[in-house]
Amino acid sequence: MNHSFVNWAEIDLDAIAFNVQAIRRQVGTGVEIMPAVKANAYGHGAVPVSKAALQAGATRLAVHRVIEAIELRNGGIDAPVLVMGYCPPTDAPFIAKWGVTPSLMTIETARALSAAGGAVGRSIPVHIKVDTGMSRYGLLPEEVLEFVRAVEAMPNLFIEGIFTHFATADSLDQTHTRNQLAVFNGVLAGLREAGIDIPMPHAANSAAIMRLPEAHFKAVRPGIAFYGMAPSSEWVPPFEIRPALALKSRVCRVRRLPAGAGVSYGRTFVTQRETITALVSVGYGDGFHRVLSNQAQVLVRGQRAPLIGRVCMDQFVVDVTDIPGVQLEDEVVLVGRQGGGQITADEVAKLAGTINYEVTTGLLPRVVRFYLRGGQVVETVALGGEEFAGRGDKE
Repeated sequence: MNHSFVNWAEIDLDAIAFNVQAIRRQVGTGVEIMPAVKANAYGHGAVPVSKAALQAGATRLAVHRVIEAIELRNGGIDAPVLVMGYCPPTDAPFIAKWGVTPSLMTIETARALSAAGGAVGRSIPVHIKVDTGMSRYGLLPEEVLEFVRAVEAMPNLFIEGIFTHFATADSLDQTHTRNQLAVFNGVLAGLREAGIDIPMPHAANSAAIMRLPEAHFKAVRPGIAFYGMAPSSEWVPPFEIRPALALKSRVCRVRRLPAGAGVSYGRTFVTQRETITALVSVGYGDGFHRVLSNQAQVLVRGQRAPLIGRVCMDQFVVDVTDIPGVQLEDEVVLVGRQGGGQITADEVAKLAGTINYEVTTGLLPRVVRFYLRGGQVVETVALGGEEFAGRGDKE
């Protein structure tokens, strides 16, 4: 790829489409697919990824905050967008203006939404969040019927959906997940007995999509699997998913250090031999965590090179002594494939003591995003706007 950026991410929109279609085969045709595109689509870029998902067969999108939904609207997306997190009453005018679907658990927000709907002359669809065992956001099961009746009595509101979220669906032991599902089914049964039939119950995250078909209901909410990463370290996905994101940089200096040279802050690495090093222009200011110091590896010329010394805000050093011919401008892969080698987000996450979600979600705005279809760049998102986006040459 010909461009002049020193670090960048490549997001394969074909992989996004492949993953949506794989999920479609898993859940069947009668279930809506509502990808979670919160936190800038897990670092992949909310608007381009959402458009690719909708083109591939997703019908709705899910975010956590109203401001994320407005970003999608400003990006030209008119599909239904569910805000899964808490919406304060002060969000109500924005929800009404932008045609967003909020989740509800407080009467105060419901009243504000009812008034906001009246002000714009339309009914606002809402989803009720039920806490079945996550102990975060949501109504307790015994609170649901009374709350639903109160919301139903308010003008300009339409209860379109009801949902819950699983705490341990990624675990081999499904006991707690099945208990949560039983509680949620009990809530739905209680509502039906009261003559209330909410059209769209939903519960399944990526892990439940893969392992708990009875939790698919009317819609599923794929998150990590939508981006091609495994939802669990305890079991292998039962169908193929393809990682959509690669993180890359380039060699910006090659030098030969004598034995006894300290590398980077704190001299946490001292060369034991004459060492050829390559400087890589990525750091924790880009989202490559400092905890990876003296642990991570990268790919250069298809071979693994160990990171030596501390990761700085803007750069780090790797040992390329055993990789012949490394030179200025060589591509460096931090996550992704090069030649016959691969470094996964899971590998990086394990070294950092975290999960694959954080590896991609942590990528900061100055990491340029290239969006590819068929291996060709179709869109570039870069700080500096069009002037810098135009620097990414299509191949």
